Parts: sequence; structure tokens; C-alpha cells
Amino acid sequence: MSYSKNGDDQMLILGLTGSIGMGKSTTARLFAEAGVPVYDADAAVHKIYEREAAPAIEAAFPGTTLDGRVDRNRLSAKVVHDPAAIKQLEQIVHPMLRASRQKFLEEAEQSGALVAVVDVPLLFETGGEKHVDAVVVVTTSPELQRERILARDNMTGEKFDAILARQLPDAEKRRRADFVVDTSNGPDPVRALRWWMCRCCSKPAVKSRSMRLWW
Repeated sequence: MSYSKNGDDQMLILGLTGSIGMGKSTTARLFAEAGVPVYDADAAVHKIYEREAAPAIEAAFPGTTLDGRVDRNRLSAKVVHDPAAIKQLEQIVHPMLRASRQKFLEEAEQSGALVAVVDVPLLFETGGEKHVDAVVVVTTSPELQRERILARDNMTGEKFDAILARQLPDAEKRRRADFVVDTSNGPDPVRALRWWMCRCCSKPAVKSRSMRLWW
């Protein structure tokens, strides 16, 4: 498969999103394995927590850093049940994330990539869909979602419910998506989407579509 530009092709920016436990990380990994540049917002948050965000976060939420780095567990305990604190945290972090995402896209464009994927858990919640050409929403059944999440370390039903409360409902994400990928039965739907991208992927082709596609 080729995901490099030919001639005057424009790079297509795909926004990848989905509620917690839907299989978004696996979907992003499969795109990356196919040679598609993938921006991982969660990984970017980890980096800025270790660097430029730490002083501002410590000032706003004392006791949440350790050795100059943000301790995610301490920070989560401070903000997870406090909408005002979450908003304050987002005001610190989001400008830094926008800068890192823009740098990633510029580098992907310069490399000649035909497609770039921006993996953002709260894409709709933060208005990020306005800055991509199409949105891929990853979904699964509520039962499988809960099973996946409660199998994680340091995860409880209460914490899971608090995270879900911050996220747009899955049904609304699917309604607003350009592409919906159901991971209930493994990675084959993602591979089908990759195949479609290889065959049809261009900015004009996606922009001119009048139908939503499911895999």
C-alpha cells in the first residue's frame, strides 16, 4: 500500500476518536503499522506533563507533580470529579497540544504523506472536528467497552463512569462521524478502512462524499 503523495495530491487529515474502551488505540496502531503518520494526543499529553506543562499544573493544583513531572494519578485524584478543575486543566494543556499537533501535521505534509491521522479522544468535545477533513469514530458494544476498561490497572467502576460523563455519548459520535469502525469482532473493519483509504483516499474524494461509511 502507498500513502505517499503523487503530484498535486493534498494531504488528507483524518480525525480518529471514540469513547474510552472502544478500541481507538488499536485502530491508531494499525494505521501506523501501514505507514500512515499518526498523532497520538494521549502520548503528547504525557510529554508535556513531563516538560512544559508541569510548572503551570503544579501552580494550579499544588502537590500534583513529583521531581518536576506531573504525577497523573495525583492529578486525576484532584480533578476527576470537579468540572471546574477539569476546565482549568484544559486551559493549561490545550494550547500546548494544539502547537504540538500543528508541528506534527507540518512534518507529515513535508514528508509527502497522503494521509495523516490525528488521534484525539475528545475530538468532538473540544471542537477538533472543525480542523480535520473527515472523522473516524471507533465503537463497540457497551458490554465489551466496560469489560475492556475494568480490566485495566487502577480502574474502578466509579472512575469509568466519571470519565464517560465527560465524553459525548457514543451514539452521538457515530451520528456525527464520516466513518464508523466497529471493533467488536477484531481488527478486520480497520483493515477494510485502510484498504478504502489506499484506493480512494484524497481530500476531494472524501469532501465530495454524500454518504457515511461503516466498517
